Amino acid sequence: MGCPDWPKCFGQWIPPSDISELPTDYKTKFAVAGKEIADFDAFKTWTEYYNRLVGVLIGIFIFLTVIFSFPYLKTANKKIFWLSLLSFILVAFQAWIGAKVVSSDLAVYMVTIHMLIALVIVALLIFTITASQDFEIPMAKPDTFIKPLVVLMMFVMFVQIILGTQVREEVDEIAKRIDNRDLWLDEMDWIFYIHRSWSLINIGLAIFIHSRFKQTFERQSILYKASLAVILMMCAQTFTGAVLANFSFPGNAQSIHLTLGSLTAGLQIFIFILAFSKTTFKEENIKSGS
Repeated sequence: MGCPDWPKCFGQWIPPSDISELPTDYKTKFAVAGKEIADFDAFKTWTEYYNRLVGVLIGIFIFLTVIFSFPYLKTANKKIFWLSLLSFILVAFQAWIGAKVVSSDLAVYMVTIHMLIALVIVALLIFTITASQDFEIPMAKPDTFIKPLVVLMMFVMFVQIILGTQVREEVDEIAKRIDNRDLWLDEMDWIFYIHRSWSLINIGLAIFIHSRFKQTFERQSILYKASLAVILMMCAQTFTGAVLANFSFPGNAQSIHLTLGSLTAGLQIFIFILAFSKTTFKEENIKSGS
């Protein structure tokens, strides 16, 4: 709630940097959902403002993607245009949801919807990129279990995301009741502990899939590198999760944890799409045992 209104911020297109730039009754003038807003915080205000600017920039880039994808309508690969157009429509819808997040005073379910739509947009853009490229991935030997494993990976990832959103909602609700972060962990219910334990399943599966990729694909292949990056991301995310649980939920760690989770999900989506796309898996000219 760095900006209590939308699309402007405190009624201005360029937000204030100091409380002196606001009217004395700003708390009631910019009340949200019938409630006075919190004390002005320049850091939070400009964080929200930059978030909006980045959202606009993303929208512009996706609009340009739609424009440059028009030639694909004359090819057999028409889906690139339609995927680009759908991404643009969803970005516009995401902006509307962002306005609802503000007007609802950060209702936890609206924040979750806002985040999930962002992940859908990421998935669509990754799918569009993959569809527009002709990947040739050197394969040392066929592995019929790759696709089932990747499907299982997506299921485990989906469950982890849902659990994570529930934990975040619970943290938000606790934060509204209790200011002292040292007490937050004691207020968490069973969903937090399932989320924490499920992360070990997630990492274990990622390591197993990477071991299969190591036997199947050359180390310079994009699938091998992506599966390794997933493991590294998950380990970093698990570390930030441990920091959250053991050091009273520091705000910076929360942001990093969510960012790493989004990046990890994007990589897993990329692996899934690549494994099921019309990717050319080449077996020729691969030395035995490589």
